[in-house]
Amino acid sequence: MHATPSGKSDTYFIGDLQGCAEQLQQLLTKIERQSPQARYLFAGDLVNRGPQSLATLRLVKQLHEQGRADSVLGNHDLNLLAVANGIRTAHRSDTLDDILNAPERGELLDWLRHRPLAICQDDHLLVHAGLVPQWSVQQTMGLAHEVEVQLQSADWVALLSRMYGNTPAQWDDQLRGADRHRCIINVLTRIRFCSEDGIMDFASKDGAAAAPSGYLPWFDVPRASDGSTVVFGHWSTLGLVLRPNLISLDTGCVWGGKLTAVSLQNRDVVQIACPQQQKPG
Repeated sequence: MHATPSGKSDTYFIGDLQGCAEQLQQLLTKIERQSPQARYLFAGDLVNRGPQSLATLRLVKQLHEQGRADSVLGNHDLNLLAVANGIRTAHRSDTLDDILNAPERGELLDWLRHRPLAICQDDHLLVHAGLVPQWSVQQTMGLAHEVEVQLQSADWVALLSRMYGNTPAQWDDQLRGADRHRCIINVLTRIRFCSEDGIMDFASKDGAAAAPSGYLPWFDVPRASDGSTVVFGHWSTLGLVLRPNLISLDTGCVWGGKLTAVSLQNRDVVQIACPQQQKPG
């Protein structure tokens, strides 16, 4: 279930890359001046909207093959898989053509669909977006594994064809089939706000202070995962947040913000300033 053993080298969590390969390379160089054997855990959204999706995917895949990195899947990574298989039409802001036209397209997409939806290391749980209040770390890993098994099976394209939609908006242990898988994917790759009983809102993308009426940022709701540190990206309008049991990593690299890494061992923050590649909205 993608529980990663502790290692002697420093481990850094890195926020959403979104095709910003040049800034990623700068960040890795900066980290490795201090920690040459560093390992990296990426919060997903490796690709899309930035100018170098192919180079970014190649670099993270190479690091993974060297045993130095892994990544959870984000909504933009799943979108790439859906577009590549004709399930979804590319959006005007998508920057996926270099991957779709790459000579090793099939190899890259196959590697991507074998990435986990959750990674647990040293009492830190990494997901792309967040959790609902009912889920413990153990349950989250189990539910993520259910979807990973389907995504890595011969029937993986069918899973992608059924994953879009905002319902069910609330987790129920009795959910089955497509509804169950869709809800798991939406929690792990899309959640920002939810109610105290775990009903998710998918409309608002604003910062934490702009929660819709009756909703809170998912991490401010009392949750079963409180005993571990949850690490996530996805929410660029939230930015860097460091709490005893929470690390928010998406600092808007593609929007002209920064690309951020945070050390698992000591919470050191390493950042690279980024040029604006896309305008919000």
